[in-house]
Amino acid sequence: MSEGWDPDGFKHRVDALLEEFLAAEAQRLLAIDDALHPVAEQLRTAPRHGKRMRAAFCYWGWRAAGQPDSEALLRAAVSMELVHAAATVHDDLIDDSPLRHGLPTPHVSLRSALAGRPGARGAARSLAMLVGDHLMALAGQLFAESGLPSGYLARARPMWSALARELIAGECLEILATGSRPDPEVSLKVIRYKTAKYTVEHPLLIGALLAGASPRLRETLTAYGLPLGEAFQLRDDLLGLFGDPGRTGKASLDDIRGNRPTALLAMAWRAALPAQREHLAALLGRSDLDDGHLRDVRELMVALKAPEQVEDLITARVREAVRHLGTNDVSPQARQALEALAHRAADRRA
Repeated sequence: MSEGWDPDGFKHRVDALLEEFLAAEAQRLLAIDDALHPVAEQLRTAPRHGKRMRAAFCYWGWRAAGQPDSEALLRAAVSMELVHAAATVHDDLIDDSPLRHGLPTPHVSLRSALAGRPGARGAARSLAMLVGDHLMALAGQLFAESGLPSGYLARARPMWSALARELIAGECLEILATGSRPDPEVSLKVIRYKTAKYTVEHPLLIGALLAGASPRLRETLTAYGLPLGEAFQLRDDLLGLFGDPGRTGKASLDDIRGNRPTALLAMAWRAALPAQREHLAALLGRSDLDDGHLRDVRELMVALKAPEQVEDLITARVREAVRHLGTNDVSPQARQALEALAHRAADRRA
């Protein structure tokens, strides 16, 4: 890779490595039994989409510490994309989401392999759970076998444990809060632990630790990564309800049907008058919502200025993140790349 930051070139490298690694693993499964073909196919396709920002943050955590481009580091960074793939398979299963990137989610797609069998729906869900579990195991394998020296890997292992613990904690917090009274503080805590940390902060710190970064640089990367990770998920909240499903690949009413603790819903609830709350409460958790209900919810959210409030939170967090890059701890090249990643992560509307 040239010294300049080439997001498209980086994504191509990540995609190629993922494809090769997962194709080999799929063949190992098929060597056990051809009946595993549907599972092997889901393993290959689950990580196929995305902008590869988690790998990029890991890469630039490494580069920010003064290390050069490295194929071994790239393999370690790509493991972050397998963590993400595992998390999305499990998240879609928990939320019973039918679509991601405009395609059937694994627990839906796998039903075709079980068509006509008793309990096919439940069996497909079980298979999807195991696909997610295997993706997480493969993430650890790719990281450990990246080719980096064992001493480098040892520096980052505690952060791997923190990543898994906090990702699971965030998912559990969301499950526990789903269906309860919307609360901005609860929503922001779910955002931080379920998405923000494993999307930005943890990959950055893993890359930095692999590189032997100083405590001061790691503090700078955390100060950048946490608010940016929150901005990333806040943007997802907005896109989830107000985005074009043809571009987001998700159903617009998923969060309302699931009565999930999004910051957007919490902001609307806090601003609503009693009659508006009653109206909103009557829609939350319903499975029969249609396009008319979607227009209704959007109009109510706009009237309550909830989208504006979330946009303000995003803007403030991106500004805070970028401000922390203005130190001598971060090289000009890393600062330029991380600033570009900040805007790419927080504004995905184009």
